[in-house]
Amino acid sequence: MILKKNYLRCFIVAPVLICCFLMSCVSTQKAVYFNNLPDTVIAPLQGNFEPVIQKNDILQITVSSLNPEDATVFNAPVALSATSSNSPAAAGYLVSEQGFIQYPVLGQVKAAGLTKEQLTNYLRDELNNRKLMKDPVISIRLLNYRVTVLGEVGKPTVVNVTNEKITILEALGMAGDITIYGKKENVLLIRDVDGQRTVKRLNLNSDEIFSSPYYYLKSNDIVYVEPVKAKVINAQGNRQTIALVLSGLSVLVVLMAQVIFK
Repeated sequence: MILKKNYLRCFIVAPVLICCFLMSCVSTQKAVYFNNLPDTVIAPLQGNFEPVIQKNDILQITVSSLNPEDATVFNAPVALSATSSNSPAAAGYLVSEQGFIQYPVLGQVKAAGLTKEQLTNYLRDELNNRKLMKDPVISIRLLNYRVTVLGEVGKPTVVNVTNEKITILEALGMAGDITIYGKKENVLLIRDVDGQRTVKRLNLNSDEIFSSPYYYLKSNDIVYVEPVKAKVINAQGNRQTIALVLSGLSVLVVLMAQVIFK
């Protein structure tokens, strides 16, 4: 009788142990960021990451002066048509397909391909040289600075960047982070500059991302997180199915044991 009891105990415990083993078989190495990153100080990126104005950008240009009346004509609101029925009309200067904005008094001004600082300097010099204003102070903002995050993330979304500076990690965080089914080692970045589209694959499991020129995203960048291969997903699904079946068997064995040893 004692031998029979011991045998049944083993039969009850074994499925539970098998379930735990199967559930622990999935490697977590690829499920975490920077798994090989030690405690260290990361050197800052070298280069100029100031956004470059592109075609179809919307610019907010504000001019101020010691004499506010001189700046009135340059600060008149420029309404643009709404992009959809649910979004309000934007106010700013639209960079045309030819790369120009239509600026008061100055007329067509080349903007595409310039940084905000370069366009600021140009407008200030023009207003000074034409004696339209004396020592104007000019501020430029990009109103439609946004990046798109798609694929295996918690919440695919378009991120509007108000401070005109965002890293790929911040963008992923705003999109709900990469799910467990996303490939952190093969994240796709699509960048369109003046009609030329470039594609770059990034490994977020490596600390090399911190020194990559793609660490900071640019306006209109698209980040796509690929899912793992279907066979991996199916394998994980099979493990879960087996674990559920074994769990059910364990419950059944417990019930049977209670009946036998009453």
